[in-house]
Amino acid sequence: MIKLDISKALVSADKVAAFEGKIAETQQALENGTCAGNDFLGWLHLPSSITAEFMTELQECAQTLRENCDTVVVAGIGGSYLGARAVIEALSNSFQWLTNNGENPTILFAGNNIGEDYLYELTEYLKDKKFGVINISKSGTTTETALAFRLLKKQCEEQRGKDVARKVIVAITDAKKGAARTCANKEGYTSFIIPDNVGGRFSVLTPVGLLPIAVAGFDITKLVKGAADMEQATAPSVPFSENISAQYAAVRNALYQEGKKIEILVNFQPKLHFMNEWWKQLYGESEGKEGKGIFPAAVDFSTDLHSMGQWIQEGERTIFETVVSIEEPEHKLLFPSDEENLDGLNFLAGKRVDEVNKMAELGTQLAHVDGGVPNMRLIVPRLDEYNLGQIIYFFEKACGISGLLLNVNPFNQPGVEAYKKNMFALLGKPGYEKETEAIKGRLNS
Repeated sequence: MIKLDISKALVSADKVAAFEGKIAETQQALENGTCAGNDFLGWLHLPSSITAEFMTELQECAQTLRENCDTVVVAGIGGSYLGARAVIEALSNSFQWLTNNGENPTILFAGNNIGEDYLYELTEYLKDKKFGVINISKSGTTTETALAFRLLKKQCEEQRGKDVARKVIVAITDAKKGAARTCANKEGYTSFIIPDNVGGRFSVLTPVGLLPIAVAGFDITKLVKGAADMEQATAPSVPFSENISAQYAAVRNALYQEGKKIEILVNFQPKLHFMNEWWKQLYGESEGKEGKGIFPAAVDFSTDLHSMGQWIQEGERTIFETVVSIEEPEHKLLFPSDEENLDGLNFLAGKRVDEVNKMAELGTQLAHVDGGVPNMRLIVPRLDEYNLGQIIYFFEKACGISGLLLNVNPFNQPGVEAYKKNMFALLGKPGYEKETEAIKGRLNS
């Protein structure tokens, strides 16, 4: 199992222990469904409730896409794509675009921005590809995703014909309502349901994440197993001192009370970049409300030590770090000797590159702790499906607890609608006439 080391968190054991009673109440409120946002608790026991029959259904759909596509585009934004991308990027060859041998489709992502160059270049790239689409949208009207899907649907039908397109376009959407559901029913697409009681940022263990991950060729059964085991390991019956989600929530809230307003999620493994992005949404959207919440930031070390390292070492002391540490890489590479030794690195000859990386990790932790930056370490045995499943559920459970400790609703996101209203008004969307006039007045004043 993954482990949490809080020994360098620079917070007293008494302050952490002070949260035990409140966390017990919070855990019980989650279990009983009596907390704020209790209509979005479907993620809580999701891993243990997934049936073998459902997994088979997902894998059969994935196999259809794998057999009929060399490329699959996942159209979605936020929680509708970040979880899947986090897992796929973590498990894939770092140079998959160059090494694709035809065994697994290339997985691309769209619908997460409105960049015209990005979408133009994507459609150009797909012109000679046998591509399919996984359209992920509960409503079907989210601007970024709907725009991309309209382009992709049209191109897929024109390139591959309506009959093949019907076979290689899959909808993951609401069970009964919305534009995406209407389109799926009309066109006869294979479809899967986004559960009503699971919010987007908690949805990676639903078809939203599981189908793209399976299409990419990874073992979703092991992913779900890891999450299910972590569900058990963080249950209310597990003692506070052994419950790593409870410990993580307690430490970060104790640090917040001491003025640590920013949490930096750190990795020393480039494959975890999009896991950082998923985590940022999970915590930012869950906790940032009512003028409260720890700001979630993320860095890729050692790369960002050469850009952000100075600020972290000696900047304002309002930060703490959580490091995701991978114990054993998948491959072995030894550092070579060089006769001339012009770079002075022969002292590393014969060592594994990962040993150098681990010493960079340890050296960084020592330096940052000495600089007054509290550190936690999430220790992960290796980067595989089982451990990624553990990581996902660990962070989800801790997020639910932590948000409730702040006395906010961790499962809604009322603030994300503000930019949409302004955008629709500026674009002249029907029904937004009053907002359009008000914005014109603001812009002209």
